Amino acid sequence: MKYLIAGLGNIGEEYANTRHNIGFIIADALAQDLGVKFTTDRLAMRAEARFRGKSIIIIKPTTYMNLSGKAYKYWLTMENIPAENSLVVVDDLDLDTGVFRLKTKGSGGSHNGLNNIIEMQGNNNFPRLRVGIGSNFARGHQVDYVLGRFSRDEEKIFLERIPVAVEIIKSFIAAGALNTMNVYNNK
Repeated sequence: MKYLIAGLGNIGEEYANTRHNIGFIIADALAQDLGVKFTTDRLAMRAEARFRGKSIIIIKPTTYMNLSGKAYKYWLTMENIPAENSLVVVDDLDLDTGVFRLKTKGSGGSHNGLNNIIEMQGNNNFPRLRVGIGSNFARGHQVDYVLGRFSRDEEKIFLERIPVAVEIIKSFIAAGALNTMNVYNNK
């Protein structure tokens, strides 16, 4: 059985450690936990691991956030992975910093990366792990906020919470979406 974990973000040093790149940061933490490294591949940085007898493909799309669907769809098709065995890890302004919500489907809201995946897939039936980055910005400054670097307080929160995100992803693979949602969505 194969799984695709897609951590969304933007490539380039100017985007490293920004709120919008929390998907990349969590993908890196998962790869480190599983003892694998990323290599450059088609449309993404890619790592392959084994966990509990299952093959895990971890990608960080190199298409930039707004075209994430291109890499996601390519790797689902290339690896012959059903969408329900994928997990998109994405930042979310509607959740407080460090809060996680696993969902099996839903709209992309104002998130261009999710909306592009929905457009490319032709549906919204794919699991996603929404990672709260808060919404502490003045009206009209959303782009500056999401592309901004973490404050020291946010860094402290994520240092504690990123290992939990790795646990959630591993639970998703081992126990399934519904069991994982029951355990983690209320924490």
